[in-house]
Amino acid sequence: MKIKSYLSSVVIGSIFAFGAIASGTVLAASAEEKGFEISKEAKVRDSGWGDSQASMRMLLRNAQGEEDIRDIRIKSFEVKGDGDKSLTVFDQPRDVKGTAFLSFSHALEADEQWLYLPSLKRVKRISSRNKSGPFMGSEFAFEDLSSFELEKYTYNFLKEESCDLGNCFVVEQFPVDKRSGYKRRVVWVDDKEYRISKVNFYDRKDSLLKTLVFSEYNQYQDKFWRAHKQEMTNHQNGKSTVLEMSGISFSTGLTENDFNQNSLKRAR
Repeated sequence: MKIKSYLSSVVIGSIFAFGAIASGTVLAASAEEKGFEISKEAKVRDSGWGDSQASMRMLLRNAQGEEDIRDIRIKSFEVKGDGDKSLTVFDQPRDVKGTAFLSFSHALEADEQWLYLPSLKRVKRISSRNKSGPFMGSEFAFEDLSSFELEKYTYNFLKEESCDLGNCFVVEQFPVDKRSGYKRRVVWVDDKEYRISKVNFYDRKDSLLKTLVFSEYNQYQDKFWRAHKQEMTNHQNGKSTVLEMSGISFSTGLTENDFNQNSLKRAR
């Protein structure tokens, strides 16, 4: 099913379907429509933030429990009508200092991503074929770092159940891009604020690959929720990566000019 025809068929009953979800009643909306509407509401509630900056500590833990820590800065820019842009810069330790990652997410086209390696003094473009590869030795893949866009998935509502954030909708999301490293994702979204509690990632053989848990949420500008901790656990290799956010700020004056390949090389 083509994504445009899929979206059109879902939107026809969108208001009716979401009313059924919000009220907790069971109406005639299909599981596909419910899954789409929940995901759409989560996206809508996190729209309008403009630009943001934050500091992040990345903790890498191997199967033996040994740890490695990296300090990172992140800049993000919201693009209306398309995916967001982000610039990630590594400050510590010395062996990765100056490494920078630029990502242009897109709704219908393939994401564009570049990695600047200071040791080689060159910018490397990340091929769409390699989007499932690990980002800087972490358990996050390159495709995990792009913004969530509705058009990237088809949907299926599974159930409601309790979760760490209270009560959650459980929704399957199936990547439209055949080059994705995942066959599907199962997402837990709380029914009050539409924050993500947990995501299970299934590999192309439909085996559970990773689980991402979001916690320590804070609200900004009385609207936008941000998880100050994310932990990705790889069930197949025993490794994990923890991201701890701090110093989150919005409306910092960033523009699209701050996000280009030249910004990779001058990132300090």
